[in-house]
Order: sequence, then C-alpha cells, then structure tokens
Amino acid sequence: MEKRFYEKIKSKDIEILSLLFVIFIWELVAGFIVQNQFYMPSFHGVILAFVQLVQNGTLIEDTATSLYHFAGGFFMALMFGLPIGAGMGWFPKINRIISPLVEILRPIPPLAWVPFSIIWLKLTHAAAAFIIFVGMFFPIVLNTYSGFKNVPKVYVEAAKVLGCTENKQLIRYIAFPAASPMILSGIRISMGVGWMCLAAAEMFGVSNSGIGYNLWFYYNLQRMDYVVVYMLLLGLLGLLLDFLFRHFISNRILKWQKGIVI
Repeated sequence: MEKRFYEKIKSKDIEILSLLFVIFIWELVAGFIVQNQFYMPSFHGVILAFVQLVQNGTLIEDTATSLYHFAGGFFMALMFGLPIGAGMGWFPKINRIISPLVEILRPIPPLAWVPFSIIWLKLTHAAAAFIIFVGMFFPIVLNTYSGFKNVPKVYVEAAKVLGCTENKQLIRYIAFPAASPMILSGIRISMGVGWMCLAAAEMFGVSNSGIGYNLWFYYNLQRMDYVVVYMLLLGLLGLLLDFLFRHFISNRILKWQKGIVI
C-alpha cells in the first residue's frame, strides 16, 4: 500500500515541479518586483489569509453555500434539459415547436437574467440557482438533442425487428444508451458554464453569501490576499467537480467504451 502511494507520487514529479516553479516565481515577483500586496499578494500572504478564513469558519460556510447554489441549478437543468432535448431529438413536431424558442433565448447571456432573478426570487438561494440553471440548461438541451438526432437508424430498425416497436421502449433501450456519450459530454460542458455563472451571479448580488459574494466583498475592503484565496478556491472546486464527474462516467456509465481487454 505504502509502496504504491510513493509510486503514484513519483509518477507526478513533473506536475509537482511545475507547480513549485510557479509558486517560486509568484513569490519572487510579488516580493521583489511588484512589492505591493494590493496589486499582487505574495504566496505566503495568501496562505496566511487562507488559514485565517478557515479558522473563523467563513471559508467553509461560503463553500457550502456556493455548492448548495450549484447543486440546485444543476438538478433543475437536468430535470428540464434532458427531457426537452430528448423530445426535440426524437419527435420532429416537438423540435419544430421548441427549437425557435431555444434559438431565441440561447444567445442571451445568463447574467442578463440577474435583474429578473432578483425581482422574481429576491436575494435568496433560489435566485442564485436560477442563474446557474440558465447557464447549464442550453448545453444540456443541445447535446441531448444532437445525441438523439444522431442515433444510428440501423439500431432502431434492428430493435423493431426484435419486437421493440413502441417509442417508450425505443427511447429507453436504444436512444438513451446510444446518445449517452453526447448527453454526458453536454452535462460536463454545462457544469463548467454553471460554475462560472455561480461566481458571477454571487458577485452581482443575486445572493448575500457564497464564494463569489465574499470575493467581491473583500475586494471592496482591498484585501486582495483574501480575494486570491477565493479565486483559487473556485478553481480547485471546479477542478474537483470535473474530476469526480469524469471518474463517475468512465467507471460507471460509459464503462463499455473502454472496449475488450485482451
């Protein structure tokens, strides 16, 4: 067990060295060239700020709040985006009805909905989740539509020959498995969009708490070391969410794509 752990660490030598090099340059530039914590906080200053935020509980509370916002928007986008995209891709009449609405609303940036989210939902968790929902909804719809639209006709014909003739059966046993790579790719893309919308929405005042909200709050206090802590936290959490999603997909849902091991 211990040997395998050290082997994994050794295999990441280049990645670790590159990070250490960036930290060294960062500290050097901040301490000896810029010499102004407002314009460029030093690495050790950011570490101290991180420790302070953890000790007073602010960072943990903000992280939990932002993840709560993200989860709400994510599940709403899945709940509405998947069936709408599937319906558009499988039934031509539904596509003709919904497609014009999607094409009109899709180019509108999610942050343009901030005023209405505040008017409709006030400064609540639901308002932040709504902005995330808007950002994630369209990538899920479009990728699901493309996946269903491009299901090979031979799969459908073969299923009908074997007795699978109803649309409900064809969608469940043929269309969804065939379209799953495209659908999951859309979900992954939408997660990145939703995470960016989360920070921006909280910064714009949709919520009175969260990572984005306090990032802007500490900027107004000119505490740039705290600002960098929240920036790095956004990056690390986004990376963690993407890793967990990819791991879940590769090991569970799309396990069949690995092929036959000889």
